[in-house]
Amino acid sequence: MFTPIQIFADFLIYNVFGISKESKLGSALDFFVFDTIKIFILLLIIIYVITFIRSFFPPEKTRKILAKSKGSTFIGHILAALLGIVTPFCSCSAVPLFIGFVEAGVPLGVTFSFLIAAPMVNEVALGLLYGLFGLKIALIYVLSGEIIALVSGIIIGKLKMEKHVEGYVYETQMSSDLEIPDPTIKERLIDSWVFTKDLIKKIWIYVIIGVAIGGFIHGWIPAGALAKYAGKNNPFAVFVAVLIGIPLYSNAAGVIPLVSELTRAGVSMGTSLAFMMAVTGLSLPEAILLRRVLKPKLLALFFGVVGLGIVFTGYLFNFIMA
Repeated sequence: MFTPIQIFADFLIYNVFGISKESKLGSALDFFVFDTIKIFILLLIIIYVITFIRSFFPPEKTRKILAKSKGSTFIGHILAALLGIVTPFCSCSAVPLFIGFVEAGVPLGVTFSFLIAAPMVNEVALGLLYGLFGLKIALIYVLSGEIIALVSGIIIGKLKMEKHVEGYVYETQMSSDLEIPDPTIKERLIDSWVFTKDLIKKIWIYVIIGVAIGGFIHGWIPAGALAKYAGKNNPFAVFVAVLIGIPLYSNAAGVIPLVSELTRAGVSMGTSLAFMMAVTGLSLPEAILLRRVLKPKLLALFFGVVGLGIVFTGYLFNFIMA
């Protein structure tokens, strides 16, 4: 599928620009052209298809589904983690979703299972991982993210941290009678295309930066060069990768090209994915917004439990892929 893109990239860099195939610059630019085109094609297809699917799961519908499951908390955790994959989510929606779930009577732990799964198990990341690494890596990514969301939500729920939610959240009244729109298939298809174009406009710079960094690594850092510092034999590699990833803010589309090149340069797959999950699942903007509804102790617990879950998953992934 991507062979014509590689032929074009080779022709552009080595024939049109006349850069030597043996040069580091030529290798880096060839990688940049090829991966940029490839990833944008994947993004257009993946985002459009997934946006259409997500149109059947608006946040209000998700809230009502979880509210109905509150009689069985464990089932609620499972539903919350699964719905987190397909429900539209961004950092700016974290606060209203949290308030809506609490007001609907959804248990705190179940709410966190959703809040963790939604950004961590990113459907765009899933599609890109499948396209770049294959089905096995994509499935392990989904499974690990869902387990982290499920276990973390259960732990937070068991600790009875309701008193560490800001008091005004329980006083906020949100209408439960909001009408859930039911657009036609044609409207969903049109809306999905509009959303896809708008999202590409917002994230293209992250993709370019991610591919550019990957191109630099591809051209100037030999395969295996980072294995000494971040390979599977370094017991601290995953932990360090997560600590580095938390302060960064990007989206999966911008991080995955970097993940691809990190693995080529010798960083183990588990360490690379732990870095990606820390960037997408524990972003500082989300933490700043969640501080509006969570007191510091609960916010710290949220970050700590999820962070440890990501670290554990990274080590487990390295063990499985050894």
